[in-house]
Amino acid sequence: MSDLMDQLSKTVSYIRSRVKTEAKIGIVLGSGLGNLAEVIKVDEAIDYADIPHFPVSTVKGHGGKLLFGELGGKKVIVMSGRFHFYEGYGPHQVIFPVRVMKLLGVETLLLSNAAGGVNPNYKVGDLMIINDHISFFTTNPLMGKNDEAIGTRFPDMSEPYNKELIAKAHAIAKANNIKVHEGVYTAVTGPTFETRAEYKLIKVVGSDVVGMSTVQETIAAVHCGMKVFAVSVVTDIGIREDDNIITHEEVLQAAKDAEPKLTLLFTEMVRQC
Repeated sequence: MSDLMDQLSKTVSYIRSRVKTEAKIGIVLGSGLGNLAEVIKVDEAIDYADIPHFPVSTVKGHGGKLLFGELGGKKVIVMSGRFHFYEGYGPHQVIFPVRVMKLLGVETLLLSNAAGGVNPNYKVGDLMIINDHISFFTTNPLMGKNDEAIGTRFPDMSEPYNKELIAKAHAIAKANNIKVHEGVYTAVTGPTFETRAEYKLIKVVGSDVVGMSTVQETIAAVHCGMKVFAVSVVTDIGIREDDNIITHEEVLQAAKDAEPKLTLLFTEMVRQC
């Protein structure tokens, strides 16, 4: 057994000693989006700090618990707060919880994040379904020795975000009068917000939003055979002529204002998965 599989085994064993819930759907909540946890019927909540080999959230707006419960009539495992490369965690630590979810039985992963708008047609508070991503600006979490027990050495990434789940999300949004965009997410390391020149570059390469998470988790999920669906909440507009100053507090407030739409979308997605 590899060191990684040994760590994963110990983590999963601990969680199973605390929780009997079997769930096929996992959810990761991004910055300022933790209130979705309030509508989950929680059976068990485990502090990250209590879980062997688990990192701990250090960013304002992120919870620090792994939740097990029910949403939309289905059992779910929810990360209330994620981990980021910019916090000082290595890529393998960032994706460790995704692999844990897989070993706990999760087959479909729903991801959310707060992102900066690059597409000029987007407004603060809009939702964007991610149909592809650009990850050249971040470290690939699969670098290093590959464990075939987790996934293949060279996973295909031609469809990282499941087309059937995307179609289902559009139908749910239309039925509930929720405006959604669909586009490309570019991941950067953070923690600095982008310069004007960087925003222009990100726009030129074909991105609609930019953020500091999600892509490494998606790569890990695809690597181990999960279906992935992801949504960005546009919490700021990156390229502005008059004022390009962005604060984390503004991002959290915009995410909070958009939460009812995201909560409805995710609840119905879980119900129909």
